[in-house]
Order: sequence, then structure tokens, then C-alpha cells
Amino acid sequence: MTSKEKPTIQVLERSFALLEMLASQPEPVSLKDIAERTGLHPSTAHRILNDLAIGRYVDRPQAGSYRLGMRLLELGNLVKARLDVREAALAPMRELHKMTHQPVNLSMRQGDEIVYIERSYSERSGMQVVRAVGGRAPLHLTSVGKLFLAHDDPARVRAYATRTGLTGHTRNSITDLARLERELAIVRASGCARDDEELELGVRCMASGIFDDQGKLLAGLSVSAPAERLEESWFERVKATAAQISAALGYRG
Repeated sequence: MTSKEKPTIQVLERSFALLEMLASQPEPVSLKDIAERTGLHPSTAHRILNDLAIGRYVDRPQAGSYRLGMRLLELGNLVKARLDVREAALAPMRELHKMTHQPVNLSMRQGDEIVYIERSYSERSGMQVVRAVGGRAPLHLTSVGKLFLAHDDPARVRAYATRTGLTGHTRNSITDLARLERELAIVRASGCARDDEELELGVRCMASGIFDDQGKLLAGLSVSAPAERLEESWFERVKATAAQISAALGYRG
């Protein structure tokens, strides 16, 4: 069991141990192996597994072997349906804002743009809030957008460049495909994406990705700041906060 706390009812503790053991094995496991791995007497393991099978928490693909049952998938899907990236991100975003005193943004991809779906900021941050919730921006001009492009294959990146023309907004904007590809290689290698006054002059950003339970990039968490105030030391905190949100959504990477 992963928790330090143990159930007060022994049969529940044993049931959890059996389920955790089965979860660690990709193939059905024999009763003998189950007993050895859990330390339970075979008759005890057999009795509990039979009861779990009645509830469809365990399947018996053939006599004497067991694997996790479909009921767990059904329950897992119910939990997943309740998970909302915005809800999961709100509290961690506020904590990150308290540390940086700069706007913290949550963004998702829609087509060739990112959409800002949440923001934590204060009027004392010293930076005008330009990108409100619901605002949009091109992928190649934003730190979060670069995260998504970095997860695309080269052909899709080239198609994006053709569709958009890589139009720039400032003198720092990346408008050349070769340069964008070099930038995306850095993003993939570091896990960090940056916007160096490419969307708005005077504003720099850093971002890290938020992943769902299937390992899919779902959203991006970024900190925006006046160019001279963005601190490199913040990135580890941004990365840790994004990982915290990912874990709340079921990501185990």
C-alpha cells in the first residue's frame, strides 16, 4: 500500500494488498504467485479473491489465475469524468502566484492557438493584464503554445507553419521555420518553454506542461512577468506546480 495509514479492518487491508499486487502485473497471476507476493496464506487469498470476483473487481480469465476486473475501469472512468483541469489547477496556481507575485496562467490548445482558461494575478504585480481569460494567441508566439508544438511531429509543425505563415507580433517573434524547429528541440530537451518578448514587448514567460492520466499534454502552466523581473529560479517551482496538477488528474509519469 502507498499510504502510511492502514485500514482498521484486516480483510480490507488484505484486499487492498491483493489489488495492488495485481495492478503491478501486466498478465494474469496464479494463486500460488499471488500468495507468495503478498505473504497471504493461499486459502486466505483464494477466499478474498473469490469475493472480489463476485463484485467484478477481479477477473478469473482461467481457473487458478487472476487479474484486475472491469469494475475498476468503470469506477475509474467515473472519477476521471469528475476531474477538471481548471478545478485541479486553481489552488496550486494561487500558491505559485504568492511565490512569484506575477500572473500565473493556465492555457489549453484550440487548433492553431492557445486559449487562456484561468489566471491568478494581483493588481500590484506591476504588469498590465493584457491576455484575459478567454483570450487567444498563436502557438509559436507563446511559451505554452511551444509546449504543444514540441509534442507534434515535424510534419505537423511544418503544416502549422504553412497555415499560419508564422506571423510575428514583435521584433522578437520567431517567424522562420528553421528557427522555430531549433526552439522546439530545446523545449523537448529541457521540458521548459519560454516566450522572450515574442507576443508582447516587455513581457517574458516560462511554462511547463500539464498531462492527463494517459500521458497526453492537456494544458500548460505559465508565469508572465515584466522582462526584467522574470527569474530563472522560478522554473523549478513552475515545473513542480505543473507536476502537482498533473498528478491530481491521474498522471503517473
